[in-house]
Amino acid sequence: MLAALKAGRLSLLDVLDRDDDTARQTRALHLLQSLPGIGTVKARRHLVDLGISETRRVQGLGERQRARLIELFPPRT
Repeated sequence: MLAALKAGRLSLLDVLDRDDDTARQTRALHLLQSLPGIGTVKARRHLVDLGISETRRVQGLGERQRARLIELFPPRT
């Protein structure tokens, strides 16, 4: 899943909408690091700006946090 995200075959919205254990158990930091062009430093900076803990898992993200992530990293058309 993370490799597909990095390769651009999946969008962040696709991953957030998934309802399987792999997606739900993925840490927010690892999710952002898997986005094209985002490394460890940028991922951590975005999480701090959004008020999301590095250890937060996707299943633990609130609706506002999800919406803010999608705003920041919209699906590419």
